Amino acid sequence: MKKVTYVKFILDILMALTFVLLFNKRVLGGLAFHEIAGLAISVAFITHILLNLNWVVKVTAKLFDRKLPGMTRFSYLLNLLLLISMTFIVISGILISEIVFPNLHIGNTPWFKMSHISVSFFVLILIGVHVGLHWKWVVNVTKKIARIKSSKAPLGIIAKVLAALILLFGGYQMYSTQFVSRVQGIGTVFNMTNSGTPPAGFKQRGGDMRGENPNSGERPNRMEGGHREGGFGGGSPNALGVILTYFGIMGVFVILTYYLTKLGSRKKRRNAAAAELDS
Repeated sequence: MKKVTYVKFILDILMALTFVLLFNKRVLGGLAFHEIAGLAISVAFITHILLNLNWVVKVTAKLFDRKLPGMTRFSYLLNLLLLISMTFIVISGILISEIVFPNLHIGNTPWFKMSHISVSFFVLILIGVHVGLHWKWVVNVTKKIARIKSSKAPLGIIAKVLAALILLFGGYQMYSTQFVSRVQGIGTVFNMTNSGTPPAGFKQRGGDMRGENPNSGERPNRMEGGHREGGFGGGSPNALGVILTYFGIMGVFVILTYYLTKLGSRKKRRNAAAAELDS
């Protein structure tokens, strides 16, 4: 196996671990780690693109070619959306920085804070889908590193059981962290006016954005799992807990993407075989 493959694999793992840790501003030293690690991810992300530059250039040149496989085009557009979203997260993070760039508060700070949070939850989905599309590559590299020569039947059964457990665990974490409503918050955030008024359901307290039910008059519940109400920071500061929570959520999208892609490939093969018989 080429050394560049090891570099890509290790870099991707480090990026994923670091990204999920950013969902809690209290882990590993607090806000300083959050901001520095966020900048480090931007450098790692650029490195990731450069390592795959040949693929990017080739697909870009053939993007409007009808012969280009639909899955390749989808992967390209997904990566483009991921690039735009990650760029937004990094820029908004710099604009609301309190440690690394404390005096660089430009524009509507409350809006940048809320959009930074909402887009981050959305990116977690994009990363899960991205990994799911490349899951075979992940498995093959892992086998080579672990020196597993074949995928025996028992391993396949274990993999399916683990996938089911991850779906259950990740689904529970999505419920407990109100993940769906946080992703849906993107629509609300980007309808926010320039007056600095937070969107309905969010109140600004002490310089940070916290979710609140506008109809109940109650303060939001604190939830474990690695983030504060409406954003990052509350709950348990335990790094392992944060990793398990958000890897679990990411795992849901990895598994769904992998099996949907596999199902689509089987259907395509059946259709091709049927067409061949008809001819």
